[in-house]
Amino acid sequence: MKKGTRRFFNIYYNNPWGFAFTVYPVVILLVFMFFPILYSLILSFTDADIHTIRNFTDFKFIGLTNFSDLLKDDIFWKSFFNTFYFVLVGGPITIVLSLGCALLLNNAIVRFKDYFRTIYFLPVVTTIVAVAVIWRMLYEPRYGLINWLLSLLGIAGPDWLHNTMTAMPAIILMASWKNFGLNMIILIAGLQSIPKELYEAAKIDGAGTFQRFQYITMPCLKPIMLTVTVMVTIGYLQLFAEPWIMTQGGPLNSTISMTMYIYNHGFKYFNLGYASTMAYILFGLIALMSFIQVKFLRSDH
Repeated sequence: MKKGTRRFFNIYYNNPWGFAFTVYPVVILLVFMFFPILYSLILSFTDADIHTIRNFTDFKFIGLTNFSDLLKDDIFWKSFFNTFYFVLVGGPITIVLSLGCALLLNNAIVRFKDYFRTIYFLPVVTTIVAVAVIWRMLYEPRYGLINWLLSLLGIAGPDWLHNTMTAMPAIILMASWKNFGLNMIILIAGLQSIPKELYEAAKIDGAGTFQRFQYITMPCLKPIMLTVTVMVTIGYLQLFAEPWIMTQGGPLNSTISMTMYIYNHGFKYFNLGYASTMAYILFGLIALMSFIQVKFLRSDH
């Protein structure tokens, strides 16, 4: 018996209860996470549909046919473009808004900081369904608050959620408001971890506010900014609830996301193999985007 195997059994015999409590979560992960992931990978190479729900082996392998079909799927490419549009526009807006509020609430001259932090964080803990319904009412073209405010300025507001030009920007605005609070709290924690002596020394040397921000705040915040950027990117690549509740992917698929398209094929049309293929493509995009961000934003660059 090898030394490693013998040591494993010695641990088991000496502390069986500890071993049992350790094995239990591993089994749960294997059954409810790793096995479904592996099974969905297998399905992506099959023609699995609603019939496989009755018999999980009632499908045939079709190789890379699902992947080649995706290349010819116009709606998939539309969802791909919409998702990246949401990430590349909404992500920076959310991060900049989070950083701006964090800097403001970390300023010594600002009063009632705890009150404002609570107010700004409330959208994060509010259910997305409630938030989306309220914002849909705000965007209502005839009686919504936003168009009423625009009318006071003599501007005729558009039909926000039924116009292909304004539907996605409207969702980006709502999502940024909904999600910036969590990132703001993380950035505030990062700002408070920066030694005040650095600012005092820079101030004595004649550095202005912008110079202190450029040469002290941002370099010290770089690891935190990396974390926030990766979190926002991963979350926004999985865009689903906002357009699902507010627009159902319309008008003319202008707000349909990759996760919505995966959901439609998997749970409405029961094209399980096709949906699994798209899910793995989305997984690859998330992994690639995360790798690129870590590569170029990590602290040793």
